[in-house]
Amino acid sequence: MSKYPLDSTKLVDWALGMAVHVAKLSKDPSTKVGAVILDSKRRIVSGGYNGFPRGVEDSDERLNNRETKLRMTIHAERNALSFATAPVNGCTLIVTHPCCAQCAAAIIQADIAHVVWRKPSEAMAMRWAEDFSYARKMFEEAGVQIHEY
Repeated sequence: MSKYPLDSTKLVDWALGMAVHVAKLSKDPSTKVGAVILDSKRRIVSGGYNGFPRGVEDSDERLNNRETKLRMTIHAERNALSFATAPVNGCTLIVTHPCCAQCAAAIIQADIAHVVWRKPSEAMAMRWAEDFSYARKMFEEAGVQIHEY
C-alpha cells in the first residue's frame, strides 16, 4: 500500500477545497459533487463532477426529475477517472461525498490507493446507507484506505 500523501489537516483542507471548487461546475440543482485525483507527489492528475455525459442535453426538465437525473448522471468519481491525464494506480481520490458502490467498484478497478471524503449529512447518510455500506465493504476487502474527514 502506498504512503498516504495527505498527511496533514492543511493538505486535506486544500484537497477537499479543490473538490468543492470542481463540484461548482455541476448543473445538478440539488447535489453538486466534485472529485480530484492526486498522485503520490500531490499533483493533480484529474478532476470531475457529477453530470450528464458529454453531448447529452442537461435540460431543466431532466435535471429536476430525480429518477431521470439519477439514471443519466455520471458520478464525479467516474468522470475524474475518465478524464485522468496520467495513470491513477496508487493515487488518492478526494471527493465531496462518500462513494456509492458502483463508484467504489470503478475506483478499486482503477487501483486507487486512498479515498478521502467529507462526512455526509445525516439525511444523505440515511438515504444512501445501504450503498455506502457496500462501498465501504468493497474498499476494505480490496485494501483501499478510506479517510472520512
